[in-house]
Amino acid sequence: MPNLTGYQINSTLYEGIQTIIYQIQIPNTQQRFILKLLKNEYPTLEAFTRLKNEYQIQQNLDHLNIVKAISLETFDNRVGLLLEDFEGQSLAQIIETEKLEVVKSLNLAIQLTKALDYLHKNQIIHKDIKPSNIIINSQTGIVKLTDFGIASRLNKENPQFTNTNSVEGTLAYMSPEQTGRMNRILDYRTDFYSLGVTLYETFTKKLPFLSQDPLEIVYSHIAIQPTNPQLVNSNIPTAIAEIILKLMAKNAEDRYQSAAGLLADLELCLNQLETKGEITGFVPGRLDVLSQLLIPQKLYGREKQVDERESDRQFN
Repeated sequence: MPNLTGYQINSTLYEGIQTIIYQIQIPNTQQRFILKLLKNEYPTLEAFTRLKNEYQIQQNLDHLNIVKAISLETFDNRVGLLLEDFEGQSLAQIIETEKLEVVKSLNLAIQLTKALDYLHKNQIIHKDIKPSNIIINSQTGIVKLTDFGIASRLNKENPQFTNTNSVEGTLAYMSPEQTGRMNRILDYRTDFYSLGVTLYETFTKKLPFLSQDPLEIVYSHIAIQPTNPQLVNSNIPTAIAEIILKLMAKNAEDRYQSAAGLLADLELCLNQLETKGEITGFVPGRLDVLSQLLIPQKLYGREKQVDERESDRQFN
């Protein structure tokens, strides 16, 4: 274990290839923190840049549903990011061990959407929404988003595909445009797709696309429609299934266009479930309003030609 001057290590929460995450505290106090530490004394430039980017973006964020970044510190020549500890566990861990009720999952979705609304209004794209980056305190029910290592302050990007190892993000939750195979601009709506995959897994305990072949997952995101989540879990209300499928639309223009519109739908569903026990008269996206001026990247009236062109170029 590293020597963390001024802190004591309580437990190891996660160990990856480049980082290790500890729960630490100041000795003789109850003040606890999460420390995300680069494992190597001489880390790669990519690992250092990612941790520094995470701190620079996260340090100025102030929202109930986003983990607070406290400081960037050095321990024995190793750089570490100090984060708040609100005694939660990841959604990934919860999905493995629990069956989440519909109302509880809706509350989770609402809190995540509030976090995205805040980020997008501040011109930040998270780009890595997934269960392991979502922390939940089971006692308070508070949900927080973390890991801004590849988040961007840019309003739009144009990702390029070279190989599956070079693509930023997590393949199973990645939007079609984020794969770099679509020749499309990446904007804040990529987060809606990743949220859709996350909610799909939350409600069904299964990923929509699963394969040992990374290129097959890329192809699925681009060209294969996910199985309706109701067919995987019949307890999911039709309205919730429609929201998830709208979030996971292949074209960004067909997804929700604002977090506010998504939030309105989620809160309407929750209210009806809690007051009437069912959701009626629901039309997904009815209250959605485009929050930013975006030029559509979809060609209208040329669906056949576009499909043929995409099939020819995707894996040639």
